[in-house]
Amino acid sequence: MPVLHWTTIVIAATFVAVSIAESVWPLRARVEPHLRHVMRNLTAGGVSLAVMTLLQAPLLVPAAAYIERHRIGLLHRVELPRIAEVVIAVLLLDYTLWIWHWANHRVPFLWRFHLAHHIDLDLDASTAFRFHFAELALSIPVRVAQIAIVGASPFAVGVWQAILFVSILFHHSNVRFPLRFERVLALLVVTPRMHGIHHSAREDETNSNWSSLLSVWDFLHRTFRLDVPDEHIVIGIPAYRDPREVTIGKFLTLPFRRQRRDWDAAGS
Repeated sequence: MPVLHWTTIVIAATFVAVSIAESVWPLRARVEPHLRHVMRNLTAGGVSLAVMTLLQAPLLVPAAAYIERHRIGLLHRVELPRIAEVVIAVLLLDYTLWIWHWANHRVPFLWRFHLAHHIDLDLDASTAFRFHFAELALSIPVRVAQIAIVGASPFAVGVWQAILFVSILFHHSNVRFPLRFERVLALLVVTPRMHGIHHSAREDETNSNWSSLLSVWDFLHRTFRLDVPDEHIVIGIPAYRDPREVTIGKFLTLPFRRQRRDWDAAGS
């Protein structure tokens, strides 16, 4: 089965499973009507998917094939067993993604696009699809650079993406786990409470927990936090607390409008 097909199946199955778990064991009370929230985020994800489909075929796929054909990158400089090559590639791809996520928060030009993801007033599995199409378009040359630097094979990239998509759906979810269990799990991978702090309406809390799969990168950079009780977290960005500011139309045009003082409740 082609990588794209089984990845799609994995994403769909994970979304359904996590959505069911959210309804049975919710972590946070919802701010918006559930159906409206989910449909808006799936619509945003559909727009982004359409744009990425148009761009990946002429840009990412040929670039990845060229990198593999010409044996570019670190892993092409050494001979490793296949399993070791895949494991190391996943680790390095995950770490370079941490750097990209950090840059999306720290570089003002990139933040205006990533902001569209953070203005969501609720955090659940559907938020995992809520990435602005322009942010994903900007990520294509970054993805090419990741593959070129690491020297990751198409198979390793496919494995990493499948695991990553599952992780993103999981840690955006609104599923409540026993706190003691989650504290242990967060030593390895990003968890819902951990990522909830990253989506906090407080800037100091948002500027933490930038990992997307393995939490080790936040331990490495001393940006790991799990010290904020979930009931104290308000999801979103202070300047965009009005539900009328997070509609699909406002979401799509947000990066191209005059930017606000995001962390100021007044916003202007």
